[in-house]
Amino acid sequence: MSLSLTILGCGSSGGVPRVAQGWGACDPANPKNRRRRCSALVSREASQGRTRVLIDTGPDLRMQLIDAGVAELDGVLISHEHADHTHGIDDLRPIAIATHKRLEVHMDEATSRVMRNRFAYIFETPPGGSYPPIVNERRLTPGEPCVIEGQGGVIETTPFDLEHGDITALGFRFGGLAYTPDVNGIPPANVGFLEGLDVWIVDALRYTRHPSHFSLDETLAWIERLKPRRAILTNLHTD
Repeated sequence: MSLSLTILGCGSSGGVPRVAQGWGACDPANPKNRRRRCSALVSREASQGRTRVLIDTGPDLRMQLIDAGVAELDGVLISHEHADHTHGIDDLRPIAIATHKRLEVHMDEATSRVMRNRFAYIFETPPGGSYPPIVNERRLTPGEPCVIEGQGGVIETTPFDLEHGDITALGFRFGGLAYTPDVNGIPPANVGFLEGLDVWIVDALRYTRHPSHFSLDETLAWIERLKPRRAILTNLHTD
């Protein structure tokens, strides 16, 4: 069985190009500079089938899933409640309709409180409503493994807390791979989740400092310290 991660989007909260602001310092002739909001698809392939897990449901989710050919999912992981990571969640509805079942969406308690306030109708049909709910909520607890099963076998990840401005966001460790799209600080107790990596996909918003994201120099310093075999930058702005 083989595990893979596909980056569905690596742009910052406004994407690249940005509405009314354009490309900034990015060269529009380079297709790698056209960036959707952060999301990733983790897959495990086996002779009997495939297991797929989506990380985050941002505003670009519809086209991300269409372009990746995703028609079913075995689970969804939400890193935190910010709009650029959650506000496309209703685009999971066609999958729920096509597969005749709710999607298993995993989130921590803080994210759950916000999501149930913003998107109550995806959890329960509201009074007077007719659309059925589309998700079953599953709780993520930092430091405790989360196991998602599918036809391709088990995908196991361990979520862990990261500093992200005035909130906490989750990073995810999958074996030798870690995915940390939104971070401006790593609690000392959680550095171990990022040691011994084959691949680290990590926030590097821009050249200048930011209150809730690593800048490029901060990211490079952490890469030098933790020494993953390969590092991939994500959550990239126009500057």
